[in-house]
Amino acid sequence: MFRATSPLLRCRITFFTRSPCGLCDTAKAVVHNVNTKRPLEYREINVMEPGQEKWRGVYEFDTPVIHVDKAEAAETTTSSLKLMHRFKEEDVMKAMDKAEQL
Repeated sequence: MFRATSPLLRCRITFFTRSPCGLCDTAKAVVHNVNTKRPLEYREINVMEPGQEKWRGVYEFDTPVIHVDKAEAAETTTSSLKLMHRFKEEDVMKAMDKAEQL
């Protein structure tokens, strides 16, 4: 569904989700549509899975959330650029533009 990591990719989107989550399904479709127009690195984290306690504490009641970072950034952090809940393709692309300039 999403492209693999490549040195040509300039942004990474980390998608924070939980299941079930109707808003997450809609937001995931938005990110998928952006990826068909503009390559990106994609990582998905279900905040309710074991080992994700750090992110559960931050986003348990706020999913969906995406973090937008430069692809070469070591890891995403709570200070990463983020979009929450309802966002459009244009919002994601603007965040990607901003991340690329950081």
